[in-house]
Amino acid sequence: MREIALVLLLLASCATTARSQEQPPQLLTHAAHCLATKHFLPLSKHRELTFGYLVDEKSYPGQKIMYVVSYVAPMRSNGLVFAIVLTEQDDHQVFDIQNNASFVLSKHDIHGVSFVTPPLGGDWTQERLASAVERIEKQPRFTIKVRDFVVADASTSCESYTDPQPKPNAK
Repeated sequence: MREIALVLLLLASCATTARSQEQPPQLLTHAAHCLATKHFLPLSKHRELTFGYLVDEKSYPGQKIMYVVSYVAPMRSNGLVFAIVLTEQDDHQVFDIQNNASFVLSKHDIHGVSFVTPPLGGDWTQERLASAVERIEKQPRFTIKVRDFVVADASTSCESYTDPQPKPNAK
């Protein structure tokens, strides 16, 4: 019986190691590029950052929302969460960063998430982002080398709610 338990433990350990070493999806790498380009990721001396993500196509009919978590450190339970609207425009994938917040995992708060820096939009937005973090926590984390996402990709366009808005024509 002990041998079976040891074998199962070894297999589970190998599966976890293999899963954590998966190549990050290109969609996540492009999102990280946009977050870095728009200065949403804190300056860091680290050569790689840890991310989690999910794509939601059900909550907002006709829209594809990508939630990205950038963890402070690989095994930490705090970080930044972002809501990014994904669209296609002229053969480019557009990543439009719509919201962000700093969080800490907490057993005492809604969906197990406490916001250190709350998102814009009040309780409804906090509920959406907390739910996204909760779901992302159940999925693999990906480590991406900074050099892999700071390079521009011609097929990606980055936008953000912090971009200067065009001024209306004065007449």
